[in-house]
Amino acid sequence: MPDAPERAAIGPDVMRVAMDHARRGVDLQVVLRGVLVAFVALTVAFVPPAHDVFACTLVAAGYAMWALAVFLWTRGGSDAPVRLAWVALLVDLLVLGSLTLLTGLSTPQSWTADVLSAGFLLIPVLAATQLRVHICAAVAGATLVVYLAAAIATQESNAEPWGSLLLRTAIVAGVGLGCIGLSRIQRSRVDTIGTLVNDRTDLLDQLTGIEEHERRALSEALHDGALQYVLAARQDLEDARDTGDAESFDRIEEALLESSRLLRTTVSELHPAVLDRAGLTAALGDLVRTAAGRAGFDGEVSTDGWPDGRTPLDGLLYRTARELVGNAATHAKASTVRLSLAREGDHARLVVADDGVGLPPDAMTTSLRRGHIGLASHRVRIEAAGGTFTAAASAPTGTVVTVDLPL
Repeated sequence: MPDAPERAAIGPDVMRVAMDHARRGVDLQVVLRGVLVAFVALTVAFVPPAHDVFACTLVAAGYAMWALAVFLWTRGGSDAPVRLAWVALLVDLLVLGSLTLLTGLSTPQSWTADVLSAGFLLIPVLAATQLRVHICAAVAGATLVVYLAAAIATQESNAEPWGSLLLRTAIVAGVGLGCIGLSRIQRSRVDTIGTLVNDRTDLLDQLTGIEEHERRALSEALHDGALQYVLAARQDLEDARDTGDAESFDRIEEALLESSRLLRTTVSELHPAVLDRAGLTAALGDLVRTAAGRAGFDGEVSTDGWPDGRTPLDGLLYRTARELVGNAATHAKASTVRLSLAREGDHARLVVADDGVGLPPDAMTTSLRRGHIGLASHRVRIEAAGGTFTAAASAPTGTVVTVDLPL
């Protein structure tokens, strides 16, 4: 169960996942406590001590009532049992410690105390159902201390050698460490699930507006580019009609040529025809040249060893490369961008490196929260295809993004 600062930092969907797993842990804890109650009752009934039987029976009955009360409390539907269920573990420990001391001190060579001491092994298992590792560690440590104290207190009456006592204590310590490790694994899994749910929620939230975003970007590209040249050409055409100036016709021709180039570039960005006609290597070269001409950086492309034919990954690799090169041109302020594509065994490796300002460690998370889903969406697509998407700092400056995909 996440603590208060963590609950403030994560979204409701992730919180719902964490609460669901925490409730399952509480349910398991209640079931195991029922086993422990039955164990205590059967021990007192069938392996009773020679003295203080009534006191032991009262403790066992009170423990059963307590376990029933905890069971009803956890059925209430509130979040309090999820946060406070660990407190019941201290009562479990207190009951077992009291009964072990009561039966071990009053009756030398008591089988009751020996049987009850085995119940201590279940306490760390109960604590392992918690999603908070520090609580599991605290309960396991307290169990070890109480077990050792009870064993030392009853050592003289049971005439037990130190070797036997320490070996029994070592087993309890080993079970406690194993339960702490199990709790860590559970928490790690829930954190991983929470991260995936968080990414999914952010992507779904942003994808609802992606069509409007793309339309706006296309409108701005056409308005600020080709449309301006067309309007200028129209103005020059009106001037040419009135004056017949040859320079006006030259300006018209230049404006129309530039308009054609910009329109062709925009259409190519929407769906690169060169990818269909000439293949991925030619499309990547055209992509880097176009971006370099716009942003003013030096572009380098290496596709040695890539097969000439089409592959099922061409579209995904091209879209990813377009996003990475576009980011380098727009945000990195790079002077050089290097793109390489190679086939390594049964994998395709795409590397885009720049010497720009670099990529912060939390860049993808920050971009998602600001409404930019480009990198995150491509990472999700790459991972969905069975590949890996990694971004790292480059020496001395810049960023290197590596994409590995199975062919």
